[in-house]
Amino acid sequence: MTTSNPFFEPSDLPYALPPFTLIRNEHFRPAFTRGMADQLAEVAAIGGCPDPATFENTVEALERSGAVLDRVRRVFFNKVAADTDDEIQALEVEITPQLAAHDDRLLLDAALFGRLDALHARRERLGLDGEQLRLLERHHTVRVRAGARLGPEQQRRLRELNAEIAARCTEFGQNLRAATADAALVLDRAEQLAGLPADRIAAAAEHAQALGHPGKFVLSLKNFTCQTELAALEDAALRERLLTASLGRGIDSNGPVAVGLAGLRAERAALLGYPSHAAWEVADGTAGTTDAVEELLRRLVAPAVANAEREGTALAEAAGVAEVSAADWPYYAERVRKERFDLDADALRPYLELTAVLQDGVFHAAELVYGITFTRRPDLMAYHPDAQVYEVHDADGGPLGLYIGDFHARASKRGGAWMESLVPQSRLLGQRPVVVNNLNVAKPPAGEPVLLTWSEVTTLFHEFGHALHGLFSDVRYPLLSGTQVPRDFVEFPSQVNEMWADRPEVLAHYARHHLTGEPLPAELPARLREAETFGAGFRMVEHQAAAVLDWAWHSLSEGEVPAADAAEAFEAAALERYGLAPAAIPPRYRTGYFAHVFNGGYAAGYYGYRWAEVLDADTVRWFRENGRTVRESGEIFRRELLSRGGSVDPLAAFRAVVGRDPEIGPLLDRHGLTG
Repeated sequence: MTTSNPFFEPSDLPYALPPFTLIRNEHFRPAFTRGMADQLAEVAAIGGCPDPATFENTVEALERSGAVLDRVRRVFFNKVAADTDDEIQALEVEITPQLAAHDDRLLLDAALFGRLDALHARRERLGLDGEQLRLLERHHTVRVRAGARLGPEQQRRLRELNAEIAARCTEFGQNLRAATADAALVLDRAEQLAGLPADRIAAAAEHAQALGHPGKFVLSLKNFTCQTELAALEDAALRERLLTASLGRGIDSNGPVAVGLAGLRAERAALLGYPSHAAWEVADGTAGTTDAVEELLRRLVAPAVANAEREGTALAEAAGVAEVSAADWPYYAERVRKERFDLDADALRPYLELTAVLQDGVFHAAELVYGITFTRRPDLMAYHPDAQVYEVHDADGGPLGLYIGDFHARASKRGGAWMESLVPQSRLLGQRPVVVNNLNVAKPPAGEPVLLTWSEVTTLFHEFGHALHGLFSDVRYPLLSGTQVPRDFVEFPSQVNEMWADRPEVLAHYARHHLTGEPLPAELPARLREAETFGAGFRMVEHQAAAVLDWAWHSLSEGEVPAADAAEAFEAAALERYGLAPAAIPPRYRTGYFAHVFNGGYAAGYYGYRWAEVLDADTVRWFRENGRTVRESGEIFRRELLSRGGSVDPLAAFRAVVGRDPEIGPLLDRHGLTG
């Protein structure tokens, strides 16, 4: 190890942007080694301090620890997700269990916990302000939940479980990446793609070239089940092939991994005193209890299924068949939208060019609501040429942070869309935020426009909502920064931000024909909203099915975990038990490719999208009906909620905005479920 390693010192770039032009793969391992050693020494010094425990020498000192490890960890896992290679994947397998063991050493350190426990016992007499008290309580709660009160033998087994869980999650993710690549459809002729717009066919040819299939066409799979091409492809047999490939990927390699993870998590929950992983997870969320989650999931099933059945009847009539298959549902849904609502989804795309959507839509909405502005910084390099860096300025022109947009699919990038933080905001550490948004939009041939679907537009607004949560963070301590809130709350701000996509003053600003500059026809937004309501049953059922599938896997007790080869049977039984097994609407994610819960942080937490949508729908109504201007409302939402991170109770932050507890009515209205 030498001082030339770029992770060993803070970056001197603006906003401490990682120096990506200097970072090489060979820097990661020594940086992890030094980072873990440094933090263990720092924590040992805190635990062994001869002075009585104080907030400053214990809690605040803990917040200052681990700087090198934090820098390398954030950049490495960003690279794992967005620009991996064989060397990085091999290092991921090696380093993930080491990090799990390191985290256990910190969380289960007896001397450190003793000092935190003593402070926690007299916390009300320490004269702490609200954020300091919240920080002390979070550090204490996290360690109790992690097993700090367990005996030595129990902690030994807990460490083994955590290391194995981390290794299995990595295995699941790498299996999924390989299975998704293997399931891509390679086609010989453009005619086979009849129905797709010309730019999508060109993108499929470009993708084939990049993957080593010159002269052919490749349809790669997105993370979710219902591939977007199903709505347009005219060849019914090809639609069936595409859906079959989507549904089948990963089950052979990842089915046993998922079963193993469910078993390991159930054993860990029992060791920690909980009946299931779901019970352990929910206890630290805003839902609070498994009964509350069950009530929400079951309450929405019947009206969602009834709504979907009505949609299915309309589709069958349009197709002239008794029942529409899963592979054909999106295709005939698009036909019905065209006929019933005079709306052609592909006809919208020329008005939805990526740069215009980002700069004239997403950024413009942020300026209208919050007063912030964005300046492209071509002098600052991100981790990949596709990723562009923007400086974010506050309403008074002062510096706020950096935003990195990385929107194109590539072989080195996992599927899906997400936000992450490369530099978390912290007044203690003098850090302003650096956040990243990732999408997976097909890259067209050079010089051709990037035209989005309406779903991709909504996804961009959604992910930018997460980015705002990170950018607006205004807290002192890193543990409470930005999106570090309960899992069933974190999707709330991002879902709220979707409301601006079709807001008239925003839509008119970005939805212009990329060739003529003509605005989107004035009557289309209303028809778009009507068409969205028509598809609400399908979307609700596929999402609910995924949520209950996650819930079923993680509600298992230690003795209920199925055999390693029984993943598909377990999945089918779970969906049937919840009344969510219509053959024409498969889950949004099946077990073999459910990365959110088997390779991410959403285990027993996927329900959080729907839980957070209760808050979201209620807040959208508040924005529209509170009598204030958009800008005034935005300031309240930012000040009381987005800026607070985890420094306050999440539902208290919601009440500070809306003025009361959340109500489910707006959510039911949104999805046409009030009947």
